[in-house]
Amino acid sequence: MLKLRLTRLGSKKNPVYRIAAMESSVKREGNAVAYLGNYYPLEDSKVTLKEEEILTFLQNGAQPTRTVKSLLVKAGVWAKFEESKRK
Repeated sequence: MLKLRLTRLGSKKNPVYRIAAMESSVKREGNAVAYLGNYYPLEDSKVTLKEEEILTFLQNGAQPTRTVKSLLVKAGVWAKFEESKRK
């Protein structure tokens, strides 16, 4: 199953995360199918996303983790996905 989840980058006590599309059986730092954005929790929760690619993965059945889903909700991407599902 393909999942949208976070992979950790950055140094000690200075985390930076990438939002990645990965198989659920792969380790956190394993090979990703695609990198879809970045999350900087110490910089006022700054998030950069590739919205079109994320929507494509979601429409093809990828499941986001709870944390990634909350980031998508805050950015408004999840609402676009729900709207496209209704059509």
